[in-house]
Amino acid sequence: ELVESGGNLVHPGGSLRLSCKTSGTSEFNQDYYAMGWFRQAPGKEREAVGCSASQGGPTAYADSMKGRAIISRDNANNMVYLDMNNLTPEDTAVYYCGAEWAGIHCYTPNYWGKGTVVAVSS
Repeated sequence: ELVESGGNLVHPGGSLRLSCKTSGTSEFNQDYYAMGWFRQAPGKEREAVGCSASQGGPTAYADSMKGRAIISRDNANNMVYLDMNNLTPEDTAVYYCGAEWAGIHCYTPNYWGKGTVVAVSS
């Protein structure tokens, strides 16, 4: 199970940290999963924000988030974070966490959270 939190209403130019807690059976070892953040804006398709590859692999970001987002993970505590700054109204969306077994790019997550809402408005 993946549970996101931290969504909120923020002003343009503001910052926000989203959290994703992974939990479930003792066999779920977060280190072996690529952990990604995705978002879906109203009326648009879901898109990737960024992905942290499994087993210490690289982290990649969508062009729209480069320089404005950082994904970090605490595998020991089954947590993944998305830190965003310089937010604009175009960042308004439901943000989802996804986990992909032995993945690199988070193309096909095996598990999804239910999302947390980020609204950027003055």
